[in-house]
Amino acid sequence: MSIEVRGIGKHFGNFTALDNVSLDFPTGELVALLGPSGCGKTTLLRIIAGLETAESGSVLFHGEDATEREARERKVGFVFQHYALFRHMTVFENIAFGLRVKPRRERPGEKGIRDKVTSLLKLVQLDWLAERYPSQLSGGQRQRIALARALAVEPKVLLLDEPFGALDAKVRKELRRWLRRLHDEIHVTSIFVTHDQEEALEVADRVVLMNQGRVEQIGTPEEVYEHPATPFVYGFLGSVNLFHGRAHDGVMHFGNLALDAPEHGGAENALAVAYTRPHEIEVGRFAPGDPGILARLKRALIVGPSARLELEREDGAGMIEAEIPSELHRRLALREGDTLLVRPRRTKVFLNAA
Repeated sequence: MSIEVRGIGKHFGNFTALDNVSLDFPTGELVALLGPSGCGKTTLLRIIAGLETAESGSVLFHGEDATEREARERKVGFVFQHYALFRHMTVFENIAFGLRVKPRRERPGEKGIRDKVTSLLKLVQLDWLAERYPSQLSGGQRQRIALARALAVEPKVLLLDEPFGALDAKVRKELRRWLRRLHDEIHVTSIFVTHDQEEALEVADRVVLMNQGRVEQIGTPEEVYEHPATPFVYGFLGSVNLFHGRAHDGVMHFGNLALDAPEHGGAENALAVAYTRPHEIEVGRFAPGDPGILARLKRALIVGPSARLELEREDGAGMIEAEIPSELHRRLALREGDTLLVRPRRTKVFLNAA
């Protein structure tokens, strides 16, 4: 089922949670709503579910206006961060709950319920835990059971609010891969909220970046990472270095460096900031006359095939983070305190960016 939200607005007192938000969620797609706390992503999810009411705008399910429908009429499955399982019920009964409380004319018989629950337990690869209670499960297992319970009523849409936020990093990584495989199997339209950029980029078909109640950018994980539309998106999707200078006739100037910025061909000596990720920084030994930024190596951390460098600019303009192959680190024989020459290999330039 496709979902459309049109002109959604929502305030909590003087705080603007959502400011005229419009989005399309095509049938069968897995979409991440990504952004910092307070950006409006969970509020939008709850409005789609019918758990929250918008002050303006509309929600359409498959072209039909669902704005006034109650939550139970929307056929939405909702998975919360903290599982919300019934502690006094077994795993089997937790999953069966939604089927048992259906109106009599829609409720399957006991055999139908048992077959459905058994099938879902196999789908989430936990059929051997049917008679256990939530307190006897790990966090990752409880979240998979919560997902099975949401799927039991055959929702047209699956909504997940920070589904792995309460889990440790290793379990979270395992579960997000599992969720991606599960979605490829069931193809139900799914929207999940997260503030974890790695999670969104790894799992989603498309990512919606939100900030202060507005949509900053929409695109595939590759599009939003490789071609960020705003300084916020660039800064939110991982570490970034900022170089302040001026753009003139399609060239960005800072220090003794001049970098192409053809997107700003009309700029005339305009204040600008170049954004560069740590792995896009070149590091080499200083040689007089070579263009670049002088920086002193403060710290080097070797992590597997990569070396992460913290460099302090000699002009006093702050720190630079660089990530280079550990083999290059060894070849250059870098030592803390060394003066190095740093050059951005690739940048994205924004005018008047903070």
